[in-house]
Amino acid sequence: MTIGEELDQLGELHRRGVLSDEEFARAKARVIGGAGSARPEPAVAAINAFHRSRSDRWLGGVCGGLAHISGLAAWLWRLIFAVLVLCAGSGVLVYVLLWIFVPEEGARFGGAAEPHRG
Repeated sequence: MTIGEELDQLGELHRRGVLSDEEFARAKARVIGGAGSARPEPAVAAINAFHRSRSDRWLGGVCGGLAHISGLAAWLWRLIFAVLVLCAGSGVLVYVLLWIFVPEEGARFGGAAEPHRG
């Protein structure tokens, strides 16, 4: 739904008396303010938060990082990758690509990393 459509719906609710003037003003400000805000969508925020784990790792920390952002246990991610290995080796390919392209916890641009705490 576009911002214009949302504003039209809010205006219609206000005209019918469902929304008071104050409620209409707050809802309109939320719709308009949400359009220009820098707050990313939840999926984008989750992808940006995805880092390889330093503490929960067997090889590269990919499963530990996936466990952190998804809420599933790391052993379950390891099982998923093991099953994918049996599917023409695709698990190995996906794991290696994630290992290469996903930054490690605490990694910064330029290669400098924060010291490990815990």
